[in-house]
Amino acid sequence: MSALAEKADSPLKKKPPSWSDIWLKNTKPLKHVVFTMPLQSLSPKDPKSQTLIPTFANIDRTLLLSDELLLQILSKLPHLQRNPNSLVCKRWLNLQGRLIRSLKILDWDFLESGRLLTRFPNLTHVDLLNGCLLSPRDSGILLTHRLVSMQMGSGFCSNRKFLEEDLLPVEVVDKGLQALANGCPNLRRLVVINASELGLLTVAEECLTLQELELHKCNDNVLRGIAACENLQIVKLVANVDGLYSSSVTDIGLTILAQGCKRLVRLELSGCEGSFDGIKAIGQCCLMLEELTICDHKMDDGWLAGLSYCENLKTLKLLSCKRIDRSPGRDEYLGFCPALERLHLQKCQLRSKKSVRALFRVCEAVREIVIQDCWGLDNDMFRFASVCRRVKLLSLEGCSLLTTEGLEAVILSWQDLENLIVVSCKNINESGISPALATLFSILKELRWRPDVKSLLASSLVGTGMGKKGGRFFKRT
Repeated sequence: MSALAEKADSPLKKKPPSWSDIWLKNTKPLKHVVFTMPLQSLSPKDPKSQTLIPTFANIDRTLLLSDELLLQILSKLPHLQRNPNSLVCKRWLNLQGRLIRSLKILDWDFLESGRLLTRFPNLTHVDLLNGCLLSPRDSGILLTHRLVSMQMGSGFCSNRKFLEEDLLPVEVVDKGLQALANGCPNLRRLVVINASELGLLTVAEECLTLQELELHKCNDNVLRGIAACENLQIVKLVANVDGLYSSSVTDIGLTILAQGCKRLVRLELSGCEGSFDGIKAIGQCCLMLEELTICDHKMDDGWLAGLSYCENLKTLKLLSCKRIDRSPGRDEYLGFCPALERLHLQKCQLRSKKSVRALFRVCEAVREIVIQDCWGLDNDMFRFASVCRRVKLLSLEGCSLLTTEGLEAVILSWQDLENLIVVSCKNINESGISPALATLFSILKELRWRPDVKSLLASSLVGTGMGKKGGRFFKRT
């Protein structure tokens, strides 16, 4: 009986299955337990004891990444996404500042207070031009120039020099340059105005990799500081700007620049004085010079002859020049630039036959001639360009005095011409095209022929009913 009783009671005393048996036999229903099981060890009043999901969501996983690795990730993102990324947290803001290489300073206090170098420690390109201006921030008057844009007060008069009276003192600019040079030793490009020789010397001593410098309101004494920058390759000097500020760069300053910066590749002189001696010194000392830009120059007569000493010059640009050279001298003293390939004339006054003839004589080896919005270029002036026998590209824009006959007389003598661009030259029309000129057009590699905008517009409106007078256009039905 006892044995039977034990067998009858055995189902009631069956051992319950363990957690390990359930886990091994059927794992699918238990996968969600890890994520939804309450934390029994925490009190029910603790908000963190709800589930494990919000605990994981609040963890910043980027904290596990080093700054170097996170910087590499942020640097791969598009530029438009970098500014929003800096708003995520302070760490991302600081890392984002380390990615910025170029900056334009608008507030000088940002530089003086040291916040600039703390926020952006790896700057290589800095523009201080607008930061050196004392302009009211609440003014609705905006002065815009091709060099600078600034806000003006309502009490200005028309005969004053705007920027000359609204610039930071030289001592303040030099102090800012010293702070910038000490904090950015890898600086490569700098734009500044109203600096002195001492300020530029500090930059030259601390920033040995400086390669590009744009200096406004400079003079001969300031150029002594530039001469200490031995690795400079690109220099832009702005001495005088009508209505904004005035300064003077003469042959003395050009000679100092040439002897100190012998690695120059590109040079721009805007509003500078000088003569044959200054251009000659640049040509003899700067043997690597390939591009020379002269804008609104104040040079003495005879300076064109100095260009022949620039033996490796490849590009010559003349911009906004009221005159070229009134007395260039005899042809035997002019010489020419043997390596010159491109001649660009933009917004220049070509009214003197001596100047234009001498200019094309010096540039007789060019392969590209670009003339844009130049006054006084008629058939007689353009005829001097026939001395350039190696021209492959000619671009004319806004030359209203030049006619089809004057254009044909020159380009038919160019055997190597491959590209011709004629835009907005109202006296050049299709009716004056000769068979010889049409044959030349057929063999060109590139022909952009839009000399008369009005005729082009009229031809494009044929059949549309537009462009007619009101009495003919508006008809009663």
